[in-house]
Amino acid sequence: MAGTNLSYPYDEEIFNYSWKMTPDVVLTSMLASGAVVVDPEIANLISKGSNYFVTPFYNLLDGEEQDYNGVTDFVETATTGGSMAGAVYGRMKAWKAISFISDFNSGADPMQQIVAGVANYWQKKRQERLIKILDAVFSITGDADWATHTIDLVTTTTSVVDANRVGETTINNAIVSASGDNAGGYSLAIMHSVVANRLANLQLLNYSKYTDASGIQRALPLGTINGITVLINDNVTVTTNATDATAKDYSTYLLGQGAIRYAQAPVDKPSEMDRDPVTAGGVDMIYTRMREVMHPYGFSFVGDVATDVSVPDAVLTASASYERKMPAQSIKMVKLLTNG
Repeated sequence: MAGTNLSYPYDEEIFNYSWKMTPDVVLTSMLASGAVVVDPEIANLISKGSNYFVTPFYNLLDGEEQDYNGVTDFVETATTGGSMAGAVYGRMKAWKAISFISDFNSGADPMQQIVAGVANYWQKKRQERLIKILDAVFSITGDADWATHTIDLVTTTTSVVDANRVGETTINNAIVSASGDNAGGYSLAIMHSVVANRLANLQLLNYSKYTDASGIQRALPLGTINGITVLINDNVTVTTNATDATAKDYSTYLLGQGAIRYAQAPVDKPSEMDRDPVTAGGVDMIYTRMREVMHPYGFSFVGDVATDVSVPDAVLTASASYERKMPAQSIKMVKLLTNG
């Protein structure tokens, strides 16, 4: 509904449309890589407002071939599969007008600046949450087959040497080690800036760039290496090396086609404005809400979705909330641990 708030004309429909249409170069790149895919089946299942869904999966066809000789009868092999469950999480955030004072003083289009700020906030939160979900599935214990998808180079020696760091063949070797003859189709790497910088210094990684509204070319937190899209994010897990306290162990996540299934869930009012004329002599506020799915393909969500229907991060990103359902070698995810 049109009106005036935060000292400028505000229309809820225009705001929500602008928020939705604000470019997210990171999500766009992840979708373009194919490692993150928008799943219409999940979107349909949650379109009525549920926070839990179940989808089927089918294993690859197998069985022994037979001779075709005009005499032998067919012997059928039954197809196999199963189902995977996933969760929809919901989050919300509000800001007071004071958060946007600098925006009001810096441009002629304050509404667009606030839209961009809101969109950027939720984009960063989505990236952080994806990394936490990946940490959760790679922290699953008691699964020997899945443990082979964590390639640990930091415990191979007692000191930090080049063998512990990422190099020209490290990523490809890790993928083949984990996935064997199913190693094709890996298309996304999520890594710390230290790891990305080492690859850049080795002239193996090319940073992506864009031209801003002023015509200035700027670097993006994105790049490519051997045809794999690289997302650079310092929220990946970093720990102190066990044998050398001056060194850090960096996690890099390698994802293949369709590794993460994504869908947006319906929200009746994604945003709204309000004014409190009493507090502090008058405060303007903006409220935002979102619900979505980021689900690691090949795993079933077994966490609690009833106690808190928003599925808080304490549940969503806990390793105990995930159970592997598909054969490990068919899951296109690898975690690589290096010293940089």
